[in-house]
Parts: sequence; structure tokens; C-alpha cells
Amino acid sequence: QLQLVESGGGLVHPGGSLRLSCATSEDTFHLYSIGWFRQVPGKWREGVSGINFGGGSAVYSDSVKGRFTISRDNTKKTVYLQMDSLKPEDTAVYYCATETIWRGPMALDPSGYKNWGQGTQVTVSS
Repeated sequence: QLQLVESGGGLVHPGGSLRLSCATSEDTFHLYSIGWFRQVPGKWREGVSGINFGGGSAVYSDSVKGRFTISRDNTKKTVYLQMDSLKPEDTAVYYCATETIWRGPMALDPSGYKNWGQGTQVTVSS
């Protein structure tokens, strides 16, 4: 079972930035597509961004396009989510997850992901 650890969350003011990391010690990391998701209590888990095996393809939800950037460094077994111009509505627990295939636009659907991290809290408030 692939173990994922998210980090980098915290409290920021509107307009601020955070960089989330999703790391693993597994040598098979480069064989997986990675997705970032977020969830607020009482709401569905929302797909935020996804990136394919080599990092050459990525997708974003409309709500974060132009503000968030996903990237990966397979040598470090880590995927990043750079979050800029944060808004209060970005407040959520953010999770990363792995998928064995690249689904393109469907990579934002959480149902296909098998391995999930524990989540990291992002709070955007004045």
C-alpha cells in the first residue's frame, strides 16, 4: 500500500500563498498519476488539480485556474501544489492521492483514486 504524506498547510490571509507537498518513500512513485483534492465538512470532496506520470500534463478545476500550479519531482518522490492569491473559499482539508492511469480531464474525479494521504488543513482568513 502506497503511503502518502501531505504537508505545508496553515493559516494565511486572503491574497497569500502556500505550497503543499505530497511525499512518499515508495520507489514506484513515478508510475502513478497524482491528484490534489479538498474537502469542507458537509461538502463533497472536490478535485483541485491532477498531474500525469512525468508531469507533462495537468488539469485544474475552474475555481483555481490561474492561481494554483501543480508540479512533481519524481527524483524526490514529491508532488507540489503552489497556491497563490488564496481566497477564503479555498479553506479546506487538502488531500493528495494516486491513480494507476492518467484520466485526463477525469483526473479531477476522486472516485478512481486508490491511495490517499492524511490531509493538511489550509485556512484562509483575515
